[in-house]
Amino acid sequence: MLVAVAVTLGLTLLTSMSWADPRAAVQPAATAEGDSALPAALARSVVDVTRGAMADAGDARVEVVPGRLDARLRLAPCQQIEPYLPPGMVPWGRTRVGLRCVSGPVAWNVYLPVTVKVWRKAVVSTAALAAGSELSAADLQVAEVDVAGSSAPVFTDTARLLGRRLVNGIGAGAALRADNLRVRQWFAAGDKVTLVYRGDGFEASTDGQALNSGMEGQPVRVRVGSGQVITGLPTGEQRVEVRS
Repeated sequence: MLVAVAVTLGLTLLTSMSWADPRAAVQPAATAEGDSALPAALARSVVDVTRGAMADAGDARVEVVPGRLDARLRLAPCQQIEPYLPPGMVPWGRTRVGLRCVSGPVAWNVYLPVTVKVWRKAVVSTAALAAGSELSAADLQVAEVDVAGSSAPVFTDTARLLGRRLVNGIGAGAALRADNLRVRQWFAAGDKVTLVYRGDGFEASTDGQALNSGMEGQPVRVRVGSGQVITGLPTGEQRVEVRS
């Protein structure tokens, strides 16, 4: 699928001359036509790494927005500046791009702050919602938002959020993220539960008693009829799954 890349990073990188003030050459510079473009090779690298870090890039639109170098920097003249992504750096949200002098009297290296925005469809609130609100269909809609504004996962299906409660208040148009939602409790300690064993091509179940509360995403211990204690994950009302 195509990824629309809106590269608004106003970065001028020249490769065949030196400057009295090299810092000026790597500062974003507005022109009558708008900001100059990030070198194509680096733009492609930022987009590729961003897509690779996403579970489902889909038809996301990636935008790179520049910051500025520290005005106090005094860099030696340089005939060739090489942009690069620092090792292990994932271009997501607020991050940085490395700039190093590879042809000049001093081999300097600096980092340019950038913000990578990844625009895609996600569930957002239709109005401001207070902490503790129970989500209904009227509270939710799907819209294009910057999913890279936080590392917490977003949702694409409104049905998955119906009846969930907010742990904190959110503004109108804000993306609903996993960390906005209260953890669901599927059952209490001492409750009778169904323990389901699932594997390749088979499923079996038995009754048991929960030894601790069944909180979403947290392991729970269940005592079955033989007295054996099995650990599984709560997946619904009075239901625990064990996968093999």
